[in-house]
Order: sequence, then C-alpha cells, then structure tokens
Amino acid sequence: MINHSAAGQPVRRRRGPVVYLAIACLGMWVAMSPLLLGGFQRGDAREETGALAEVCITAAMCAPALAALLVIRLIEPGGRVRDALALRWPRPWGRGVRHCLAGLAVPAGLTVAALAIGAAAGAYPVGELRWSAVAGWSGGMVVQIVVSLPQFFGEELGWQGYLFPRLARGGGGKRLVSAYLLTGCAFALWHLPTLLMGGQYPGRPWYVAVPAMLVSCTLVLPVFTWLRLRSGSVLPAVLAHAFVSTASVGMVKRFADPDAALDPLRMGLTGWPGWIVMGALVAFLALTGRLRMPPRGPASRTLGE
Repeated sequence: MINHSAAGQPVRRRRGPVVYLAIACLGMWVAMSPLLLGGFQRGDAREETGALAEVCITAAMCAPALAALLVIRLIEPGGRVRDALALRWPRPWGRGVRHCLAGLAVPAGLTVAALAIGAAAGAYPVGELRWSAVAGWSGGMVVQIVVSLPQFFGEELGWQGYLFPRLARGGGGKRLVSAYLLTGCAFALWHLPTLLMGGQYPGRPWYVAVPAMLVSCTLVLPVFTWLRLRSGSVLPAVLAHAFVSTASVGMVKRFADPDAALDPLRMGLTGWPGWIVMGALVAFLALTGRLRMPPRGPASRTLGE
C-alpha cells in the first residue's frame, strides 16, 4: 500500500521554497509600489526617511514572515509554526541571554572593525568623538532597536526561520554551500525595489548597487545563520539584523565628520571595509565547522527537519 502523504512530501519540500520566494518578492514589490510609482529616489546617505517610506518599508518587511506562514500552513502542514520557524527563546534561559547578547555584540564588533579599517585607509572621515554624546546616542539607539524588532522578525522568520533550513535540509558539503549562497542571493535580490530607488546605496546606479548588495548579503547571511544555529532560535539572528540595519548604519553617520560626504560603498558593513571583516569572520566560522548544520535527530526539528 502506497503512503500518498509520504510520497508527496518531497514534492512539497521542493515546491515550498519556490512559493515562499514568489510570495515574499511579490509582497516587497507591492509594498514599495507607492514609492516606485511616485518616482522616489534617495540621493544622500544622510537623508532621513519620510513617513510614506517608513510605512512602505514596514509593510515590505512583513512579507517574508507572511510568505513563510502561508507555505507552512498550506503547502508543508504539520507541527507547530513556532517549531517550524524556530520561534522560541534559546534554552536554557541564562544561555539564551548570552546568545541574544552575542546577536548584538557580533555586528557591533564587525562595524567597529570596518570603520577602523576605513579610517586607516582614508575612506572613512572620522569626526570629533565626545564620549558623553556617544553614550547618549547609544541609549537612543538601544530604544530604536527594541522598537524595530517586530519588523526584523518579519524578515528573519522568512530567511532564517524558513528558507535557509529548507534549502540546507539533510545536506552537507556542496548542498550546504549552495544553501548559503542561494539564501544570500535571494535575500539580496528581494531588496531590488529599494536598490532601484537608491535605498542602500544612494546616488549609485542599479548596476552598481545590485552587485554590491549581493556581496553584502552573501557575507552577512552566514553570520546571521551561525547565530541562529548555535542557539536553536531565530531570535539572535533577528537582533543581529536589527543592529546591522539600524545601529550599524547609525554608527557610520554618528562617528563621521558631519561635513563629509558618506559613501556606503566605502564605509561600514555595506562597503569594502565591511566585506573584509565579514569575509574574515565567515572564513573562520567555516574553517572551524561552525557553519555546519547540526546532526539529524530530535533537535533538528527546530531547523526544519
């Protein structure tokens, strides 16, 4: 007797990531359509985000989580959503706190290293640093990270909670490398509407911004994945993503000469100094086996098994 449910499982597993990407990308384009139709262009890295742009960005960041939930409910049913997406506090509780702190400390260290390299090379114009002002700015940035966490859950429940574990499922070697590369490229190209409007690389044409984003996302994704794998939870990756997209960008602006032009291609984690430090960390993680999937077993259920 043929178990039709079991027979159909490989088909659903192959179809799930394709449907996920289609929904996530469609959601991004729909969310950004008011800005695209209005001809919005960001021409300066110091330019503040307007109210309409904030609304569009928030809606777009919900698309990956929505896509993951729909796929899990309709195409890959079975089990609890929080288990399927690793939406849990890392255990035990005390170790979970350390994992979450690492989610903030790792991107902070990478950003400082990237700014130091940029400054030493003359690419990053460091301004006058007054530690009292920096302390006040840091407190405000912590509040901003906390407030923005729901948005980054919207992204990472899709990329780290759903897509990467499905692409890497049960694989090692070439399949694991492919999972990192494919998820990183998908993560980058999902940003295509914002790249066309100068979102991450203001003032740069799309044919420069898109390859730069591919490099940045392909390098930062293994860092997020490492935080997710070592904790068994998506939360440290969410915190790391929130830091990279808020505090890290803010550090570039805060520590720079206020009169100097800012070029994201030459400073911070989105430029070549960041590519150097992230590449070095990813190489270390890979060589020491920290980017491998855990052995198959009960614990693998948190990774989409």
